[in-house]
Amino acid sequence: MRTHVHALLLALLALLSAPALHAAERAVWVWEDASNGWLDDPAYAGDAIAFLRGRGISTVYLYVEPYPASNRLANDPAAYRVLLSRLRANGIHPHALLGSGHLNSDAYTAAQRRAIAEAQFQGVLDYNASALPAERFEGVSLDIEPHLLNAWSSQKTKLLTQFLDLGRSLMDMKRRSGQSALQVGPAIPFWYDGLRVKWNRRTQYMHEHVLDVFDHAVLMDYRDRADGSDGIIAHARAEIDAAALRGKRVVIGVETAPNEIDKVTFFDNTDAQLEQALAQTAGAYAGHAGFGGFAVHHFESYVEWLAAQ
Repeated sequence: MRTHVHALLLALLALLSAPALHAAERAVWVWEDASNGWLDDPAYAGDAIAFLRGRGISTVYLYVEPYPASNRLANDPAAYRVLLSRLRANGIHPHALLGSGHLNSDAYTAAQRRAIAEAQFQGVLDYNASALPAERFEGVSLDIEPHLLNAWSSQKTKLLTQFLDLGRSLMDMKRRSGQSALQVGPAIPFWYDGLRVKWNRRTQYMHEHVLDVFDHAVLMDYRDRADGSDGIIAHARAEIDAAALRGKRVVIGVETAPNEIDKVTFFDNTDAQLEQALAQTAGAYAGHAGFGGFAVHHFESYVEWLAAQ
């Protein structure tokens, strides 16, 4: 897969001219294979950086958890120091990405598994504490989704409150570390704004709790159109408004990977259609204090999708 994606990347680079100019900041998720590829292969990392710059992407959520059974952040921090300093020298902000399907990280919300998530988070804090400023992560992106668990239908409230408990614990760890500049935020579905939850002696919508706990949120606003009642703009309204009230920001996530539900991804659309939807959304939220730009899911699928056009 790594060689295949790198070959596609090289083909795309030949088509890029000047770096793209966009009205809003952009991020991209970088999962296990791509993350390890960047760490292992300086040429691949360099081509990826050129691609990111050419597509106007200034933040990466870089996977750091053990994969498949090796904890590279703990065992090979030198590789991260090289990669992160290279990213930052090119104006790209690295955030550590915690969460993965193969580790069943969605279950980290359970009290008996919370220690796993805390240990991974502590690993990022420890790495930053031992690295030079130019080699550090600037944030942590959490991909822990309790709504994907089998118990969701019968234990929804319990899972959501456990997620918030975990978030509070991680933010306490951040405060104790003294790394106040580290920006920590989870990816959440847009429909959390329809769930009222009592937590910490307060009842409000789930997205409001999330924004009270964390520094920001990334909204999985997975739709393939900007307008309409089922479009990206409408689904992000409550979250962006809530973020502004709290002096925080929400990043709007979009999907490019294939999905059996057509409307949740741009996979069957063109790059021009994606760009039009993002421009329309950015226009709708221009000047809004709670709007934090966009995130594309994910690096490898984005490259494959672009190369297929």
